[in-house]
Formats: sequence, C-alpha cells, structure tokens
Amino acid sequence: MTLRVNGTEIGEREIAAEMQHHPAPSAEAAWQEAARSLVVRRLLLDEAEARGIEADPDSELLPDEAVIEALLEQAVAVPEADEATLRRWYEANRSRFRTKELWEASHILIAADPEDKEARAAAEARAKDLLAQVLADRDSFEALARAHSACPSGKDGGRLGQVTRGSLVPEVETFLAAMAPGQICPVVVKSRYGMHILWLHQRAEPRELPFEAVRDTVARYLHDASWRRAVHQFIAVLAGRAQIEGVAMDGATTPLVQ
Repeated sequence: MTLRVNGTEIGEREIAAEMQHHPAPSAEAAWQEAARSLVVRRLLLDEAEARGIEADPDSELLPDEAVIEALLEQAVAVPEADEATLRRWYEANRSRFRTKELWEASHILIAADPEDKEARAAAEARAKDLLAQVLADRDSFEALARAHSACPSGKDGGRLGQVTRGSLVPEVETFLAAMAPGQICPVVVKSRYGMHILWLHQRAEPRELPFEAVRDTVARYLHDASWRRAVHQFIAVLAGRAQIEGVAMDGATTPLVQ
C-alpha cells in the first residue's frame, strides 16, 4: 500500500522500522499505528518548513525532533489555569492526593527457592526456630538478622527503614497491615523469596494532602492536559487540510505528544 502525504511518499522500509515503537495485537494494527505516526511527523515537519522554523542548534534532540519541538512551542499556546479552576479540580479529585500507608519495619529473611520443596521445608524450620528466639527475647532480633538474614538489610540488623505499600511482596504487606506497632509477627510469613520474620515498629496511616501541598502538581497536570489537547487539535487541522493517501488518520498522534 502506498503512503503519501501531500505527494511525499513514505516507504515500506520506513514504516517497518517505525513499527517496533508501536506494539499492537497484530502486525496490521502495528502497521497502521506506525503509518499514522509517520504521517503526523511529516505533517509537522512540512508545517515547520512552511513557517521557516529551524532546529535550535543547542538542542540535545535529533534534528527532526528539535524542529517539531520548536514548531509546537510557536504554534501551540495554552492559558494557565486560574486559582479557582485549580481548587475546583482538586476538590473533584481529592482521592488522588493521599499519602500511602507507611511502615517502619524490620525482617529476617531465610531464603528458599519456591520450586524446591525440601529447601522450603528446611527454611521454614530454621525460621520458626529463629522466631521462637526473637519472641523470647526481642533484643536478639538485630544480632540474629546480621547472622542469618539473606536480605541486604541483614547488615543493618534487619531494618527496612520506612517502606510504603507496593514496595514489598504482597504476603509481607498483608501481615504488616494487620499488625500493631511494636508487634513481632507470631508466625513465619512465606513469600516467593523464602521465610520472613517480621517486626513492625511504627505505622503512618494514609492521609489526605491539603490543596496547598499539591497546588503545583495540579497546575502542571492541568497545563499538560490542556497542551496535549491543543496539540491534538493542531494536528487535526494539519491533517484536515492535507492530502493523505494510504491510511486513515482518526485518533492519530505523534511520539512527541503523550
């Protein structure tokens, strides 16, 4: 299939090279996405040429990308949201601005391959023995972690520091979420890495962040969203007045506009 933009042909080899950047369920879908991307790129480069726009010689981008960036900076402008707009958006999206649950914890890891049943059984027996020692004397936890833990935290007495939900394996997080501050878990916790002995020192519950703390984040988000919409509209205008053969341009965008 021949692909042309205002008479300029885009070759099959160029489309094939672009396809690697457009994973899709099928080769045909990847071809379509790659073709659209190259058409948009050609439209933007042609518009930049028509306007006499050249790349900034100090830009770290590739020449074509630098030209497109310069074009968009000149052609697309969006107003900054006022304070009332920022506050309205924040109030409608307060749930986005919550801190994660935070734990300060320590653990001892007895490593075991999840596919090795004998190793898992031996690790569990060893972990249970260490847990009994810790429950009998929690002051022994750090020394036992240094001597036995397979985690790098072992050299620090097992201390993981402050960790948030999502940073640990689910099995460990499930137990930490249920434990009281200061509690040593009364059972060995199993994960794909092995057996864990857990000690929760402190917990900070999730909390909502006030508008003042996230105002700049909201402003950046709204500005970026407005800019993307404006760029898409600009591309639609260029596509609407161009002669494009070989691909439908519905929903087309460019790698520079995410």
